[in-house]
Amino acid sequence: MSAFRSVRQIAASSSRVSARTTVASSCRSRLLLTAATRLATPASTRAFSVSARALGEAASDVALSQKLQEELKYEKETAVEQEPEFLTTFKSQNIWKIEDASGNDEVTLTRKFGNETIRLVFSIADIQANEAYDEQEEDGETEETEGGLPGPSYPIRCSFSISKSTGPGALNIDTMCQDGGFIVDNLSFYSDAKVGTELSAEMDWKRRGLYIGPQFDTLDVAVQESFEQFLQERGINENLAFFIPEYAEYKEQKEYIKWLENVKQFIEL
Repeated sequence: MSAFRSVRQIAASSSRVSARTTVASSCRSRLLLTAATRLATPASTRAFSVSARALGEAASDVALSQKLQEELKYEKETAVEQEPEFLTTFKSQNIWKIEDASGNDEVTLTRKFGNETIRLVFSIADIQANEAYDEQEEDGETEETEGGLPGPSYPIRCSFSISKSTGPGALNIDTMCQDGGFIVDNLSFYSDAKVGTELSAEMDWKRRGLYIGPQFDTLDVAVQESFEQFLQERGINENLAFFIPEYAEYKEQKEYIKWLENVKQFIEL
């Protein structure tokens, strides 16, 4: 081993020993300083970070809450505070009874016609599903037809069920409501009225395997026209077809405002 290499190794070894001694001494000093600092720090200061975490707050919470508040303010400013005229007019006709539970996205309309009970069910979810649909509005006002009725609207799927107190069975009619009319998809008949009318998981399962009937547009034209007259006489007409999309938009805004309030309150907990 050359002298140069030996001296270098001795110097390196000495440096490592010196470094370890310095580091150890430094660590002991920091430990002593930290211990002293802890003893001198009030308990309330140490608990600050723990309290903040306990509240579940994060940097984004405040920003999100502010954005929700802005959206909530805008929606409340544009919302109709009193019952809209179209709804007051519809109720005054005293034909259909509205069953609308807050928090649900489905609305049910029922009426009596002779010995028949007619039920209509539609969902406001169809409005969100058709966001790409061209809105016929200018400056916040909806276009109207010559008769003063609203113009083109979002298509909303509707399901009618008709049952009779004088006999078994139920007739179900699946339709699409749009632009002041109902486009009938198909008509189904169920021998058991419960299967045709009850909105339960059990009855829905029983309906799955049953024949739902032919497509309406494949029926003879004369049969189609007779069915259309049949529905008209039961109040399934133009007035109802204009009411449904209006009410769906009215309810959707109310549910959206409630959703904003609930989410904002949860974020701020």
